[in-house]
Amino acid sequence: MDMFETTDAAPRPEQPAAKRREAEPLAARMRPRSLDEILGQDHLLGPGRLLARAIEADRLGSLILYGPPGCGKTSLAEVIARATRRRFERASGVTSNVAALRGQCETARLRLRGAGERTILFIDEIHRFNKAQQDVLLPFVEDGSVTLIGATTHNPFFFINGPLVSRSQIFELRPLDEAAVIALLRRALTDPRGLGDRRVRADEDALRHLARVCEGDARRALNALEIAALSTPPGADGEILLSVAVVEDSIQKKAVVYDHDEDGHYDTISAFIKSVRGSDPHAAIYWLAKMLYAGEDPRFISRRLVILASEDIGNADPRGLTVAVSALQAAEFVGMPEARIILAQATTYLATAPKSNAAYRAVEAALADVREGRTLPVPLHLRGTGYRGAETLGHTGYRYAHDAPGHFVDQEYVPTSKVYYEPTDAGYEETIRKRMLHWESQRAHPRVNGKRNNDAET
Repeated sequence: MDMFETTDAAPRPEQPAAKRREAEPLAARMRPRSLDEILGQDHLLGPGRLLARAIEADRLGSLILYGPPGCGKTSLAEVIARATRRRFERASGVTSNVAALRGQCETARLRLRGAGERTILFIDEIHRFNKAQQDVLLPFVEDGSVTLIGATTHNPFFFINGPLVSRSQIFELRPLDEAAVIALLRRALTDPRGLGDRRVRADEDALRHLARVCEGDARRALNALEIAALSTPPGADGEILLSVAVVEDSIQKKAVVYDHDEDGHYDTISAFIKSVRGSDPHAAIYWLAKMLYAGEDPRFISRRLVILASEDIGNADPRGLTVAVSALQAAEFVGMPEARIILAQATTYLATAPKSNAAYRAVEAALADVREGRTLPVPLHLRGTGYRGAETLGHTGYRYAHDAPGHFVDQEYVPTSKVYYEPTDAGYEETIRKRMLHWESQRAHPRVNGKRNNDAET
């Protein structure tokens, strides 16, 4: 009631449905209406998948949908209710309380007993409920009065009560990949629910940029598309053209030349690896920042650093591999945007570490010999002895290194004198090199330059 409105004033007419729909954000108007319209969750809804079969057979129990923002948790819940012809009731972990929850559940129980109508109770951000609020749901979930669908961005095994988790199936939704987001944006441009009546055309590069920077969040991509379309004046022909420059403004993120499956991708990762190998942390950090800004998968960068740590640093700094593997695990655990800090630490450590590719050259040389030459037999004294008849077969004569002074025994371990691993004098490999020279000095026939030297000093 307005301040100057009298109590007997006529009620205002309800806003027409078309006007209400127009006021809705594009992301709300474009919610999928059926399973076929849901994009990017084929691991759950693809042919023959458990969730898809349960929905189609209407044999659905309570669910907890776990995934990042904008991946379609609410949309999936609404589609499930529509597909199974169940009443859809909504609650929120932010605004609902115990009394409201109990009231919704009691009403659903009466509805089931009276009219036989089943109810889906969808609770958004269910992880925000405390234990008492979650416990209210248990008896109604237990007796089937409601089919609970909880949505959460937090790991349900940590943030939702064990009894409720045990009565529900957990399904993890994934961020939408670029192809799925682009398909969704194209649908919004042509669908009458979306922008189909506004004559909006978007460049392919503009759609790719939106898909890339939204990081799998469909809501964010659709919101940016709507802002771009509504704020761009039409051309002389009445058509609204969305270019890369226009969508950059709408999502407040500049596009960089970086095609994930083309030259921009491969050239940038090549420059990154070569900068780390070349011990230039400044250049390496720049290429890292470019990749992260362009939306490169942090796991891809981490895997390349793990390879580099062995290929280009190796035993010159054995800690390099530990740092790289730890960065891979930590970045996976933390996710973006904080993963950028972890990757920067690993990048600068590896770029400033001493370098050696001796281990890489060693295994490549040995593989070439195995591939191109005859396979060498295992010496008899190195063969297994843990079975009957080993001694009869001549598997004797092995000398246990730990029983000898310095834990070193001069015996043949492979029937070739070829040198494969030649440590450098960089970093820790200098220590390894000296240790190996010491051991060679104790052999009757030490390896020198790829062959045994029978005249070498001992």
